[in-house]
Amino acid sequence: MIKVKQIYSKRDKKKFFKFLIDMYKHNEYAVPNLYMDEFGEFNPKINDAFRFADCKMFLAYKDGKLAGRIAGIWHRGANEKTGLKQLRFTRFDVIDDFEVTKALFAELFKWAKELGMNEIIGPISFSDLNEEGMLIEGFDRPSTYIEIYNHPYYVEHMKKLGAYKVVDWDCYRLTVPDKCDEKIKKLSEKIAEKNGYTVLDVKYYLKHDKKKLDDYIMQCLDILDEAYSPLYGTSPLSEKQKWREMKTIYMALVPEFAAVILKDDKVIAYGFLIPSMNKVLQKAGGSIFPRGIIPYIKAMSHIEVADMMSIGIASEHKNKGAVAMIIHHCLEGLIQHGVKYVEGGPQLENNRHIQNLWKNYEKEIAKRRRCWGIKVD
Repeated sequence: MIKVKQIYSKRDKKKFFKFLIDMYKHNEYAVPNLYMDEFGEFNPKINDAFRFADCKMFLAYKDGKLAGRIAGIWHRGANEKTGLKQLRFTRFDVIDDFEVTKALFAELFKWAKELGMNEIIGPISFSDLNEEGMLIEGFDRPSTYIEIYNHPYYVEHMKKLGAYKVVDWDCYRLTVPDKCDEKIKKLSEKIAEKNGYTVLDVKYYLKHDKKKLDDYIMQCLDILDEAYSPLYGTSPLSEKQKWREMKTIYMALVPEFAAVILKDDKVIAYGFLIPSMNKVLQKAGGSIFPRGIIPYIKAMSHIEVADMMSIGIASEHKNKGAVAMIIHHCLEGLIQHGVKYVEGGPQLENNRHIQNLWKNYEKEIAKRRRCWGIKVD
């Protein structure tokens, strides 16, 4: 017997978040979320996206045992932007039993009809800063902090539901070269001189003027908001959401992995990478303290893999070469720290502009993720 219930209490929400951790506890490729992050994401007092979005969370039980979870998001802000009538699904995890999947989605279909929505899409969360896309290729590759892992049978469940492809995201793995390309170095210097660009000394400001660094990072997030706005699934970020993202950046900030390009003391472009947090989050089991502390120290001091967070350029400075400065600066930092590989986050399959950034480097598509669509009727 399968029973699905909508949840509200903190106790049930912990079960909701713990289900993922328990399900993938012994999986070497899955990277679980932290309780702190997940509770914050689904708390209207913390996540400012609730000003223009509503959410319902569900747990499924089979014969009295927890068997699956799903959350639905009615993102009014995104629907207003696109003119579409869509309900999002996120945090979908389930045992290999299609009847449980069907029962979970039945709750979303019911809510979507009540709202007058005609399509359910996902997995996609409140904003482009969160996890998005279901893994459809690369099940034997480690996830990154900003990705979701899932078993291959999830794909079969979606197909049985009648789901179809909306968009795919590719995840690249790049090999860090042994040394910087002198051509890129000289090109960066010429671009800087021609346009009056400078690279922010993040290390100095982190130590001597963190308040000013806060301001620079917020400017970076303003650029992210502008640059990513045309992409699928994005919605405008509020100041509160940007402050939350800045705190996340600080948790894993390595100054040499942050390229912030200035003109007249204003940020015009940026690129952020962080050390891979895979081992940290796997050991943490939902909470950094105390089990994740030693892995965190190791991850920050012995960096073999770095995860790409985001890269953005202000519209008026596109095609002026700032991206070459970002790549050169970050490569210098990666080589300095002995990093061997860079794991790219999800990139839309048709985003040629981003893909062209890596054309001169050894790379491969390590994973592919999908946003599914299902007609409500």
